[in-house]
Amino acid sequence: MNVLAHAYLAGGDAELRLGGVLGDFVHGTPDPALPPRVREGIHLHRAIDTFTDAHPEVRAARERMQPPFRRYAGILLDVWFDHLLARDFAAWSDMPLDAFSRSLRAELHAAEAILPDGLKRFLSYMDRHDLPAGYANVERVAGAFAGLSQRLSRANPVADGVPVLQAQAAELERTFANFFPDLRRFAEARIAGM
Repeated sequence: MNVLAHAYLAGGDAELRLGGVLGDFVHGTPDPALPPRVREGIHLHRAIDTFTDAHPEVRAARERMQPPFRRYAGILLDVWFDHLLARDFAAWSDMPLDAFSRSLRAELHAAEAILPDGLKRFLSYMDRHDLPAGYANVERVAGAFAGLSQRLSRANPVADGVPVLQAQAAELERTFANFFPDLRRFAEARIAGM
């Protein structure tokens, strides 16, 4: 899952949300100087990623990707699922997407003192492109894929991912509709057990 899903799945807890976003920027054991709930958010992020990767619907979606895109299916699907969540956010949340997006960025700015440099740079990118709300637009998804493609160490087709995903749009919408409620229940149960 990508930034919108991780923030959404953290529920109403701002520190868990911060940890959920930090999860892609912190490797190994989280810094013990971070607030405990932020560290729990990082662990929640990792558990969400593990659950997602193992879910039969997501595995099947990865297998439907043809080479050379299959190798990058995890990246493509993570961002596309954020697109689907953003596009239909009103079905999942009482908070409007724009308000959620602004609030998340404000929380990240308030925590800038503890953000790693990579997340500070990404936050600037989020501000410029109105993310995560911008993921509702396919053009913003295409821009995200172009940026991701440049950051990968080897030549890759990620920048050309949108047409591949659009060709499977109906199947991917069914995948998301079948998978995301399971993921939400998993995250809620994990948070309840913290």
